[in-house]
Amino acid sequence: MTDQSLKYVKGVFLDWAGTVVDYGCFSPLDVFIEIFKKRGIDVTQEEARKPMGLLKWDHIQEMCKMERIANLWKEKFGRLPEKKDVDSLYADFEPMLFSILPNYSMTIPGAVEMAKSLRAMGLKIGSTTGFTRKMMDIVAPAAEKQGYAPDSIVTADEMPAGRPYPWMIFQNAINLGIYPLQHAIKIGDSISDIKEGLNAGAWTVGVIKGSNELGMTEEEVKQCDPDVLADKVEAVGKRFKKAGAHYVIESIGDIVELVPKIDLRISQIEGK
Repeated sequence: MTDQSLKYVKGVFLDWAGTVVDYGCFSPLDVFIEIFKKRGIDVTQEEARKPMGLLKWDHIQEMCKMERIANLWKEKFGRLPEKKDVDSLYADFEPMLFSILPNYSMTIPGAVEMAKSLRAMGLKIGSTTGFTRKMMDIVAPAAEKQGYAPDSIVTADEMPAGRPYPWMIFQNAINLGIYPLQHAIKIGDSISDIKEGLNAGAWTVGVIKGSNELGMTEEEVKQCDPDVLADKVEAVGKRFKKAGAHYVIESIGDIVELVPKIDLRISQIEGK
């Protein structure tokens, strides 16, 4: 692929955990479960995964708003969760996550090669995340040692708000000189990623394998019965589509073949 083959697409904005590192997005999951468990409240993996992609404080707040969790909290503490409780939960969350992040920074198969291929097309690579800058100061260097380093990293805590707001994408676009945003692609593994991309006005793609939405380890995916896996993949794809994703891909490397197709669609839409 040569850069001359792309006339419109100028760059991509990639999520981190569950998209390019941390297959299955497990690093924050266990910590979310543990901080509630410390307070005598058992939350499910499904509940802990649902708000994934948000800034972590916002994620905890969304969990506290869930009816089942809120009712359990009221039974135990005599009232519904308040802001001070979210602050307390987050105070436990951050140091626990920092302690395990280095173990969850392995790049997802195909991510390093994907980035090289996109750059060979002449594209710039930006990134958005639900992690804070301090968290990314751990994850990004680890990924770079493995060969993955985007051209721009913007974190939710550096913006007025995280996902689903588009501010991180806008700042990446400023950093990289990407305009207009309908000539850019947002790729992520959570529903909040999809909303972020749509709100920014970018082409938006959901990736299934390795994702928070699929919630399986690489080994579980390999060992899963093909028919069962196909059903799970289809279900995740439908959730992405329902959220408004323009495209859904199985693996992160598939974006390389999709980019020229999006470039063609833009040419048809703009009629040039």
